Amino acid sequence: MSEQQQFRPANMALCVFAISLGVFMQVLDSTIANVSLPTIAGNMGVSLNQGTWVITSFTVSNAIGLPITAWLSRRVGEVRLYVGALILFSLMSLMCGVSQTMSQLVVFRTLQGLAAAPLFPVSQVLLMSIFPKDKRHMALALIGMVAVVGPILGPILGGWLTYDYSWPWIFFINIPIGIFTVLVVLQQMKGRPHTPQIVKLDVIGLATMALGVGVLQVVLDKGNDLDWFSNPWIIGGSIFAVIMLVFMVIWELTDDNPIINLKLFRNRNFCIGTIILTCGYAGFFSINLILPQWLQSNMGYTALWAGLACAPMGVLPLFLTPILGKFGHKMDMRVLAAGSFVVIAMTCYARARFNTDVDFATVAWIQLFMGIGIALFFMPMTTILLSDLHGSDVADAASLSTFIRTIGASFASSLTSWFWAHNAALHHSVMSEHISSYNPLVAQDVQHGGLSYLENINGTITNQSYMMSTIDLFTFLMVMLLILVPFIFFTKKASAAH
Repeated sequence: MSEQQQFRPANMALCVFAISLGVFMQVLDSTIANVSLPTIAGNMGVSLNQGTWVITSFTVSNAIGLPITAWLSRRVGEVRLYVGALILFSLMSLMCGVSQTMSQLVVFRTLQGLAAAPLFPVSQVLLMSIFPKDKRHMALALIGMVAVVGPILGPILGGWLTYDYSWPWIFFINIPIGIFTVLVVLQQMKGRPHTPQIVKLDVIGLATMALGVGVLQVVLDKGNDLDWFSNPWIIGGSIFAVIMLVFMVIWELTDDNPIINLKLFRNRNFCIGTIILTCGYAGFFSINLILPQWLQSNMGYTALWAGLACAPMGVLPLFLTPILGKFGHKMDMRVLAAGSFVVIAMTCYARARFNTDVDFATVAWIQLFMGIGIALFFMPMTTILLSDLHGSDVADAASLSTFIRTIGASFASSLTSWFWAHNAALHHSVMSEHISSYNPLVAQDVQHGGLSYLENINGTITNQSYMMSTIDLFTFLMVMLLILVPFIFFTKKASAAH
């Protein structure tokens, strides 16, 4: 047993709480701004579509920072890296809160995402090292629960702070949490040994990956505004992104110390598991992005009430995740994961039957039921994709799968926002065709109601068009999730004890 594995903090419970709190802060910030987007966009004087940069800038930079985490941890040690990341994350949270323009906010959110990148993977390493070997599955279950609860509490906390105070407080709240976590981790983990390893950084791989992913994200975000491939900037950006990503793949497969170990995709469980995990998480992320926006923009909910309507999906995972951590080793992870996708698909089907008269209780009950699917998602899928790997490949695989999952969520954010707005515009144009001066009923109403009638009817059409687009989105997500189910069983059987 190594010195790191023998190390135990003076206060185990306090140390575990502090490490988990740091992760909670990072995953919380992935969704805390979701319900605040309409308010932030309005205060900054930009469109709601442009406001999604608050989300995508964080997720893209977070994904780009993930591959360098392993290299940094070898150089400076997990404890120093974790503490340094927390300090920078808290500082960038302060800068986000004092931002005066959307450009400033996006820049600081980008830096905040980079600072947050090491928190999740390093926390896994730290918790696994301080837990006894026979209880490490509990550490994974704990991290899984934090990963689930953070995004769920985000909309509630974000809604409450935005509604009762102001949107900058969704960032300011990180500062006292960050200070507390830094002090506790430093005090509890100061004796944990570390031997620095001088490993060459794959600068070319990192640069081509960052350029390729970053430019592709810009293309996805700006495509709708610039009319896609009729615009030379979109064409040029797409070509550049493809060249960078193809070069990165070739370089990573031939380099001695790749920043991303793509050879892991030779392993069947890792390859299929990562693809399914990414697609499933993208669907889950899309639900969390659009539902609160629709409730606020089209159903008249405040940020707080939109957050409360989305929140019940966090109730059942709080109870089910510890049970999975305790008894998961007796179960087939593929069956649990398949059940997760079926449950979430069922909730998408229920939402696809919404209309503009749907009440708060209906939305909340469906969210509560989706909690079953969320509880069955993270731990089983992570177990499947890591189950057939050993030694250093496990750490590389955990980092790579997190990187791909985060990139998938970022792309899903842009594509979902585009899908929602684009389909709403199509529905609006179709319904507007029936509002014609040649229609005697319309002409009569216009004559009596004048301009106010036209404004009212346009508002009704807009509201209905977004309702129809929301139904289209949830129908698509339902079909996608159900298609993924049989592919889960293409992997080898895995259990939590593996």
